[in-house]
Amino acid sequence: MWNLTDKDKVAENGAIMKQKLEALVGVVPGLKSAWVHKSFAGYDVVLITELESREALAVYQEHPAHMEVKKFVHSVISERVFCDFDM
Repeated sequence: MWNLTDKDKVAENGAIMKQKLEALVGVVPGLKSAWVHKSFAGYDVVLITELESREALAVYQEHPAHMEVKKFVHSVISERVFCDFDM
């Protein structure tokens, strides 16, 4: 979950984040789904992903396509929290 730096551009930057993050499905091996929602639990943007395994999470985190998206995300965020868990 993230809070964004420019509160006047939350909708715009949130939409860009949504497009870029959800587009990683089918590109990053093991990434089964990615869901981005705006304004959840006090945060501007939340990402929920489903991966095939813990190993797939490691692949996702270092995948070049994800690293490109991460550059944009880090350019517009002020705060980040995350949680990984097995189901």
